[in-house]
Amino acid sequence: MLKAVIFDMDGVIIDSEPLHNKAYNDMFNEVGIEVTRELYESFTGQSTINICKRLCDHFNLKQTPEALVALKRKYYKQFFESDSDLTLIDGVLDLIKDYHNNGLTLVLGSSASMGGINQIFERFDLNQYFKAKLSGADLKESKPNPEIFIKAAEAAGVKREECIVIEDSTNGVKAAHAAGIYCVGYDSFHSKNQDYSKANKVINDFTEISFDKISNELVFANSN
Repeated sequence: MLKAVIFDMDGVIIDSEPLHNKAYNDMFNEVGIEVTRELYESFTGQSTINICKRLCDHFNLKQTPEALVALKRKYYKQFFESDSDLTLIDGVLDLIKDYHNNGLTLVLGSSASMGGINQIFERFDLNQYFKAKLSGADLKESKPNPEIFIKAAEAAGVKREECIVIEDSTNGVKAAHAAGIYCVGYDSFHSKNQDYSKANKVINDFTEISFDKISNELVFANSN
């Protein structure tokens, strides 16, 4: 029986990727590195600190990962505060309300910093729907490590087989799979070159996982 839903944030609730992309590229320029598209896409779903650790190792930078994080967040904050066009992804608010109104417990499991999470949740008044918010930046390991989703299920107070994860990234899907949680891969034009082969279900429209539809599907999946 479905009791809880764990949402990723970037690429699922909000299309903040263009802001992150601009912030990262400004940071790359400031420290003098050229990051290939393939390397950048491999970062999707990981926390900023883990991305910056990879950059320091890959480019043998003299700056610390923490210094890179501070630079990236400075640029992101500037873009976030000046971007009045930032909106929720189409259909996600209706889905959140559908789940909430049907008694499901909602938890956020995002690699974003808690400061970034709170910015989004306050801007779009989402706190009323969610029981808990978890930031991968506060954990030792980043996605594809399953830690964040294991802790999210615990925060929801349910067994892992009683919840689902909605993810848009390769690393997030791998993390949900490793946690043993049913994973919905959200494949939209916001997602670039991500691998959903380990997802239990792949969608490109949130109406495909309305409460009624996903509840019935999860019951069927758990009975096999």
